[in-house]
Amino acid sequence: MQAAGVPARDTADAPACREHTARPPGFATEYYESMHGIIFAVDEINSNHEFLPNITLGFQVFDTCFTLRRATQGTLSMLSGGMEITPKYNCHEEGTLAGIIGDSGSTASMLMAHILGLYRYPQISYFATNPILSDRHLFPSFFRTIPSDEFKMKGLAKLVSHFGWSWVGLLANDNDYGQYGLQMVKQEIIKAGACVAFSENILISQANRNAPHIVQVIKGSTAKVVVVITSDSDFVILAEEFLRENISGIIWVASESWATSVLLSEERFQKILIGALGFAIHGGQMPEFTKYLGKLRPFNNVDDFFIREYWEQVFSCKWPDKGNMFMDNTTVKPCRGNEKLESLLNENYHRLSLIIYTAVYAIAWALQNLLDCTPGTGPFQDGNCANIYSFKPWQLLHYIKNVHFKTKDDNQVFFDAKGNPPPVYDIVNWHPTANGTLEQVTVGRYDLSAQDGNIFKVDSSIIKWPDNYTQVPLSRCSPRCPSGFRKVILPGKPLCCYVCVRCPQGHISNQTDAVECHSCSWDTWPNLQQDRCLPRTTEFLSYEEALGCSLIVISILSSIIPLFILIVFILYKGTPIVRANNYSVSCLLLFSLFLCFLCSLGFIGYPQPEKCLLRQVAFGMVFALCISCVLAKTITVVIAFNATKPGSRLRKWTGVKVSYSLIALCAFIQLFVCVIWLILSPPFPESDISTKPGIIIVNCNEGSPAAFWFMLGCLGLLATISFIVAFLARRLPDSFNEAKFITFSMLAFLSVWVSFIPAYLSARGMYTVAMEVFAILSSSWALVICIFVPKCFIILFKPDKNSREHLRVKGGQK
Repeated sequence: MQAAGVPARDTADAPACREHTARPPGFATEYYESMHGIIFAVDEINSNHEFLPNITLGFQVFDTCFTLRRATQGTLSMLSGGMEITPKYNCHEEGTLAGIIGDSGSTASMLMAHILGLYRYPQISYFATNPILSDRHLFPSFFRTIPSDEFKMKGLAKLVSHFGWSWVGLLANDNDYGQYGLQMVKQEIIKAGACVAFSENILISQANRNAPHIVQVIKGSTAKVVVVITSDSDFVILAEEFLRENISGIIWVASESWATSVLLSEERFQKILIGALGFAIHGGQMPEFTKYLGKLRPFNNVDDFFIREYWEQVFSCKWPDKGNMFMDNTTVKPCRGNEKLESLLNENYHRLSLIIYTAVYAIAWALQNLLDCTPGTGPFQDGNCANIYSFKPWQLLHYIKNVHFKTKDDNQVFFDAKGNPPPVYDIVNWHPTANGTLEQVTVGRYDLSAQDGNIFKVDSSIIKWPDNYTQVPLSRCSPRCPSGFRKVILPGKPLCCYVCVRCPQGHISNQTDAVECHSCSWDTWPNLQQDRCLPRTTEFLSYEEALGCSLIVISILSSIIPLFILIVFILYKGTPIVRANNYSVSCLLLFSLFLCFLCSLGFIGYPQPEKCLLRQVAFGMVFALCISCVLAKTITVVIAFNATKPGSRLRKWTGVKVSYSLIALCAFIQLFVCVIWLILSPPFPESDISTKPGIIIVNCNEGSPAAFWFMLGCLGLLATISFIVAFLARRLPDSFNEAKFITFSMLAFLSVWVSFIPAYLSARGMYTVAMEVFAILSSSWALVICIFVPKCFIILFKPDKNSREHLRVKGGQK
């Protein structure tokens, strides 16, 4: 019976169709060997008496010559069963047509599938990869032993992504195979995050395949990786143009139709194709088939019209027949026919022949399942089975849909609901050989049905790159952005064309080609490279800091001075100069100055909550007490001078009660302000991360800035009143007042605090606190120096001036 009719592009051009093809000269040995894959499979099945017993398979081979007309002619001829095409008639005499294996091209396979689908004849293609052939509504009886382009294009994009190539060129035939593949691989590449530098069609209707234009596009592009979806016979014309233009260093990524091409593996193409990567048909060991090919001889296979051309191709010789008698090229050796083919076929690994061999076995196993059907349990109406000698096409189609068997190397063969096999590809790399040609070395696998879930495997260590690269070559529109930078897309450019910009302040990127920068947490800050966050430095006026330590020493030493003066006053309280300057108020003033120096210690050290709560209040209260004492001394001087005038009513106000009452009133006002401040909006510690980049300033938030400035305002008001009163009383007799000293002290005091305001507002961090401490110490020292130092100098070093006689003499002179 006739089991498989094969209208296939399986060998070189037959003499009858050379005028119809645009194919370049040369004999495709892989297609010739694939044709023998059918013959070998049929002979192997027929010689196995346990498989399809008493059934003999036959075959017919048609060469479509790369044309749709011959594909249609071969299909209709097999359906008619005779040399002449008779539509709707079946003239098969030797047996039933079981199925069709072919065609290799997607476009021809679609045409054939439309015809065969009408009759539900099973069709199994070994090289048609167009995804549209998976549509069961359009092609209900189509199957294939090569995966659909849908899987391959995803794999190509995965390969591009695996090596980090983001700037890729695309070349594709302008037929169905090329255009569908181009659309899918472009979509998958973009989905993977890469960009297409250019996309060009190979015009197969033109003899030169528009090679000059494509060469100029590639030369003008910065892309170093080009994905090529074409056949070897079309790409060889481009390859020759690349040789003429001396183009090298391109990494070609090949589709399965030329990834293992013998035609392109010639020595002359080594310069441009070395290092190419491609998705190849998954191959396997076929040692028996290799032995079968090794036994072929031109004189033993006289019915084989193509073996003489095959012989010339593999042995690089010419037959000395009439057509070659007058050849001038005497360097070509003659073919003798007794050459040892076994010496060349030392490789048991086959790809194209294997999938054709598998297609024959798929039909054979379907026939075996049909033969094994038990009546009553069959898949057809009422449990019927089909007759192996007179089955209908749709009956065998049922069994092919459900066929499932193992090959000799334990690979599972079955078809999914869309007629596709398990998607498995080998990833090959083109290596140079010792004899100067190229060989395709398997460096990985793309297996969507992998049991371990690792569908993409590549061993980069054995990959040979062009131009002797030892690392993976780069193909990018823009250089990688290092850590600490981010990508900024250029307007009007693809996403892969960008500039690298430093991350904003406070942000980091810890990976290359970061799209955006990430901010550090509030308590961390980027390092100089801006690739990681480090803990922020904490800043406050610490005891360990040189500035803080200096201020502590100064504050403590300064606080001793008022105490020393107080002791002097106590020891010399009976002297005229002490009694004349309101002894009790002076003692209170010295005590308040002692507290003023000490209150500055509250501003040094880590800002604890209780410290924040009390330090400004303490400062405000002791300074209010201090300035109140100065004001009381000044007013007392004025009252005392005026009370000595005859008939003055101020004599009753000369006691200490007036001074104490004034001090108490002023202190109470300040106390009231502070209590309201503490109740309504008390100060609290806070961490300031915005003032100084990378630093946490731990300080005391004043709670209510208005209350703080109001407190300072009260001090300023008291100091201003004291200054005015003292200034007006500065011309009173020196023996009875110290108005001019108070005037200078208040002038210095006000100068310090007026200067403090802009300095305080402009200072940052711990220097803000240090500025306030400095103001406290300076203003306190102004009072000590201007009011008490002259008196102590007289008491200790000029005792003769601290006597009643001296005061009387001085008073008389005045």
